[in-house]
Amino acid sequence: MRNLKLEIEYDGSNYYGWQVQHSSKTIQYILQEALKKILQENIKLIVAGRTDSGVHAISQVANFKSSTKITFEKLRWALNCLLPEDIKVTRIKNVPWDFNSRFWAKSKIYRYTILNRKYSSALLSRRVYFFHYPLDIAGMRKEAKVLLGKHNFQAFQAADTRQRNPIRTIKRIKIFKGKSGLLYLDIEADSFLYNMVRNIVGTLLEIGRGRFPKGAMLKILKSKDRALAGPTLPAKGLCLVKVKY
Repeated sequence: MRNLKLEIEYDGSNYYGWQVQHSSKTIQYILQEALKKILQENIKLIVAGRTDSGVHAISQVANFKSSTKITFEKLRWALNCLLPEDIKVTRIKNVPWDFNSRFWAKSKIYRYTILNRKYSSALLSRRVYFFHYPLDIAGMRKEAKVLLGKHNFQAFQAADTRQRNPIRTIKRIKIFKGKSGLLYLDIEADSFLYNMVRNIVGTLLEIGRGRFPKGAMLKILKSKDRALAGPTLPAKGLCLVKVKY
């Protein structure tokens, strides 16, 4: 028996998130069915972090145990032949028997991509959030700094969800410009609350366009009140970039 680690890339536009659901097409279901067909085993993937409906991934991580002796190259090739064009396995490797993609993860990096210009894009419409208002990027960076460190992020979790422990540690926030009006917001944390990234970015956009005053981020964070924060942005702009171990 081996414990195999997969690194997976996918466009989540056509799926109801990662986790297997009854009567819904999900990333986990598609992958497990492909593995079952190739290995002739019932496979249960353990994932680093479940992504929601419409969220993408550059390097999602999952592991499973199998008795197969197939080489990694052959397994990856076989999987990618069976998988749809919007799901691909980029790497497979052996890991220690007790490795667990979820519990061994030290942090995750999510990126939210915004198209900040006067006109939208036909080619990027499934991967970015179009926002045409001018933004004060320097002001957004300054306000984002108050989120660094260990805090209660209840104000930025989904309004209809109350997780037992809303304490999280944000290790890094980076806001930077790309080409042709693209704006990227990278957030690295030990773990994330439901909708946390999309709510933080929604709040930063309200700050950047001048609808929230200076100092608003600190006030919202301390309030623990979701109603004071900005809107939940669409899932299509969100992508899991990396899982660190």
